[in-house]
Amino acid sequence: MSERISSEAGYGQADAPPAEGGGCHGGAAELTAAAARAGKSALLEQYAQDYPKGPHDQPQSMCPAFGSLRVGLRMRRTATILSGSACCVYGLTFTSHFYGARRTVGYVPFNSETLVTGKLFEDIRDAVYQIADPEKYDTVIITNLCVPTASGVPLQLLPKEINGVRIIGIDVPGFGVPTHAEAKDVLAGAMLRYARNEAEQGPVMAPRERSALPTITLLGEMFPADPVGIGMMLEPMGLAAGPVVPTREWRELYSALDCAAVAAIHPFYTACVREFETAGRKVVGSAPVGRDGAIAWLEAIGDACGIARSKIDTAKNKTLAATSAALEGAPIKGRITVSGYEGSELLVARLLIESGADVPYVGTACPRTKWSDPDREWLEAKGVHIQFRASLEQDIAAVDALKPDLAIGTTPVVQHAKERSVPALYFTNLISARPLMGPAGAGSLAQVVNAALGNKARFDRMTAFFDGVGVGHATGVWEDTPQDRPEFKARYAKTMAAARAAEEAVGT
Repeated sequence: MSERISSEAGYGQADAPPAEGGGCHGGAAELTAAAARAGKSALLEQYAQDYPKGPHDQPQSMCPAFGSLRVGLRMRRTATILSGSACCVYGLTFTSHFYGARRTVGYVPFNSETLVTGKLFEDIRDAVYQIADPEKYDTVIITNLCVPTASGVPLQLLPKEINGVRIIGIDVPGFGVPTHAEAKDVLAGAMLRYARNEAEQGPVMAPRERSALPTITLLGEMFPADPVGIGMMLEPMGLAAGPVVPTREWRELYSALDCAAVAAIHPFYTACVREFETAGRKVVGSAPVGRDGAIAWLEAIGDACGIARSKIDTAKNKTLAATSAALEGAPIKGRITVSGYEGSELLVARLLIESGADVPYVGTACPRTKWSDPDREWLEAKGVHIQFRASLEQDIAAVDALKPDLAIGTTPVVQHAKERSVPALYFTNLISARPLMGPAGAGSLAQVVNAALGNKARFDRMTAFFDGVGVGHATGVWEDTPQDRPEFKARYAKTMAAARAAEEAVGT
């Protein structure tokens, strides 16, 4: 079997990258070329179209596979297996458990021999058959990381179903999927495609809860209270909030597909949008954030669903009154830069601006898409510079150049800002972990943002107190702080300059 697979798929070639850590560090160009030689060209071309690259070859946050791994680990009756270098699997499982996953992550180990002979695929298939227990699982997800993808391990040849358990194989290489946010789309899109094919073939399992009203599927992870708030805004139009994709169990996928329209709350779910559009569903961009965002979004949803004008106006007026009151009761004053890799950075910036803040810069690791255009156009009209596929260097440069009163960003951006006595908040844990939509979201940021803005004097006192400690020649922890020796530096600088001059003289 392994010889036939090697011949048909290109898997097991002699020039495959080395097993374990060596292949991971070969560089994006080398790994991409190896994957193309091993039969993954079509996959990589689709990823390049769905997830266009940015200024950096590799993610500057975390391994992208973390995103798809979390999607699977959050689902009921779902088993997850990883195939990749042991160091990668260790890091991914450690991070997943750090973020609260209480599920076992399966791992199929390999070495140079099993990788290049095709035996690794046989080991993966054996593992899938062993774990596919219909009493425990609805679905088994097997994910190729960088080295198996570059080597052409053909997960598409796995059975689609074993004993009634669905088998879904995906490739999530760091050299093909730019961010962990987009890796969520890889798995969610693959599951939607599988569920759509099931629904087309006949009756499927009913969801646990089913609304009597037409529903709006919500695309993108969000704070648990947001779907409830969105449902309240939709109610005057005779609509209800549907499932949130990525879903928490398989049967919700059928309900997500059976909707009146899809709201692309997070605009980078390209594969998911493709599945919804294939199923004949309309997709609406942006989100009901702030006054302007909520009104425009309700209008777009009403148009997409053919709702009567009177009902749309009723929903808009009700939301506008409540949102305006919330914004006026929780003002934010100050200059704030926003950056992150969750995909909701533009929405947060809109809410901050409507709350009264000055937001000159928004950086997001995600790409620009047609679904983010409404937010981009609104922000640009306010004079905001938006950097899609922002690099860490660009986010830090914005903090240095714009000198904000508060920096919202990733961990290294927060660290950089605080070192310069600028208050800062970590986007993922402190901003995206709270409601953003409608009246409930309008006042949600004020408390944490205003508290952080009020810390400037405290930061200045701390900086003055620790001035010079642990920097330059004194970096580190010492019993006796080292004394700077500028005369030594000057002497060696002259020696190096003389050596360079001598080399140049020989060259001429």
